[in-house]
Amino acid sequence: MENRNDVKTENISHKKGHGIPYKWTALLTVLLASFMATINSSIILISLPAIFNGIHLDPMQPDAFQYLLWILMGYGLVTATILLSIGRLADIYGRVRLFRLGFFIFMIGSVMLYLTPGTGSTGAIELILFRFVQAVGGALTMANGPAIITDVFPSSERGKALGINTVALMSGQFIGLLLGGILVTYNWRYVFLVNVPFALIGTIWAYWKMEELSFKAKKTSVDILGNVFFIGGLTSLLVGITYGLMPYEHDGIMDAMGWNSPLVHITAAIGIILLLAFPFVERRAENPMFRFEFFKIRAFAFSNLVNFMAAIARGGIMFMLILLLQGIWLPLHGYSFEDTPLWAGIYMLPLTVGFIIMGPISGMLSDKYGPRWIATSGMALVAVVFLGLAMLPYNFDYWELGILIFLMGIGNGMFSSPNSSSIMNSVPAEDRGVASGMMSTLMNSAMVLSMGLFFTIVIVGLQGTFPNAIHESFTSFASTQTAPVMQNLAEQISEISPTNALFSAFLGYNPMGTILNVMDSSVVASIPQSVVDTLTSNYWFPETLQQAFMPALRVSFIIGAILSAIAALLSAMRGQHYVHEIQNEIESAMKSQHFVNAIPDEIEK
Repeated sequence: MENRNDVKTENISHKKGHGIPYKWTALLTVLLASFMATINSSIILISLPAIFNGIHLDPMQPDAFQYLLWILMGYGLVTATILLSIGRLADIYGRVRLFRLGFFIFMIGSVMLYLTPGTGSTGAIELILFRFVQAVGGALTMANGPAIITDVFPSSERGKALGINTVALMSGQFIGLLLGGILVTYNWRYVFLVNVPFALIGTIWAYWKMEELSFKAKKTSVDILGNVFFIGGLTSLLVGITYGLMPYEHDGIMDAMGWNSPLVHITAAIGIILLLAFPFVERRAENPMFRFEFFKIRAFAFSNLVNFMAAIARGGIMFMLILLLQGIWLPLHGYSFEDTPLWAGIYMLPLTVGFIIMGPISGMLSDKYGPRWIATSGMALVAVVFLGLAMLPYNFDYWELGILIFLMGIGNGMFSSPNSSSIMNSVPAEDRGVASGMMSTLMNSAMVLSMGLFFTIVIVGLQGTFPNAIHESFTSFASTQTAPVMQNLAEQISEISPTNALFSAFLGYNPMGTILNVMDSSVVASIPQSVVDTLTSNYWFPETLQQAFMPALRVSFIIGAILSAIAALLSAMRGQHYVHEIQNEIESAMKSQHFVNAIPDEIEK
């Protein structure tokens, strides 16, 4: 049965684009936004060592880790907190209008990052604030992209279109790694400048080619109180989680993490209270920003719940996998610490390839057969892959990892576009903006929660075993050295913060070399050269780190497998294929038929 929204979509297909159907023009613009956003996220990962060098910030100084964490997580925190509000505003004022604005604000944020004037801690704070500006632009495009695709494509092609969008997302991620590795050899500022042409072209193209469709909400009032409770609550909670990951000093004692900090307790408590009160505020709102009634739609409720669980499972663990490559495996296989960020990205390529292959295919299959079993099979495969990763030794052969992460890419590709299509198909056309915002908000919040969960598991594991491991490893080869300087060096090495050690490796630094560099030169000169050579080699620190890191990482992989298995089970419970506008047409037809059947035979004659 052809539905009215599909007809409306086809009627606008040739309005712009010199004969090219408008739906492809709109998709191309959304692809550009997705490509730009993922390049931005991965290029930061690869460029952090050069950025820290460029602003003259020592990664081993006490406050360096919090700057690193905010540069990495601040963008996601901002987008998570404002996506829902943007989605609702888009339904009221127009998705394309806010989408265009997103390109422009993203460009302004990128220029500000390129021109960052400060150095040291000041420079780091400026980078964080300018990333916040960039995140606002990214949120404006992210919240509206899936809704625009759903608007312009008929229900029979939405899975395919959303699958193509995943190709742009994953391609941008890999290209960002390569671009970052090349650009930082010239100037660290270029990693921000490279975003400007994409954003400028996107701004011009969106204003020139894109047009607003007539799917708009009838009510135009903004739920101000709901925004205050939701944004305030989610911001407070996520800030608490972020500071919980940072070292915390109290009573002369330095904890590896900040979960005992009063700041963490207060912000998390405020966030939880505001979020618990949020549903009651929305119940009284004339035009609520969060449509709780959508969760009465089985497809919407289960698809979002599965998306949330899947994001928790994969978010932090993928980062842990990169830490495994950069901190342990690559140095042990002859790569210098400085080169590990780039090569870690390259060695993660099978994950991207698997996703790119399966994303469009799964989207097309879900259009034909429905998303239920395709998405469920994908999450089940991801659960099996996590179990395989948990069994890997630290000195694995690369082909073992390559096969596993390729299969993980296949599994995530099978899940992503069918699940997104299931969510977007299940709501009325005029509410797709808020539905997209709800989907993205839940996913981004889950990613931050995932980082908090798995960082905590790994850092707590390191805190308990790393100091002893590093002391024993040092004394085992330096036991014949009894000079006081060796005893002093052993004590300093044993006092390395697990957090600083891990993230020094992530930034491409050998923490042992950093410790020797900050020691008095006359003291270092008295250390036997054989000891210095061993400490600064590619193998001593990774071999020592893996003793503490691998058990915690395996626990993380097992938890990821459990979460993915639960997600697969929930995915199977989502019900049959559901498209809101088609369902409405069927229900209307059934009502009409029932009315006709009720007419007396003699009147019918």
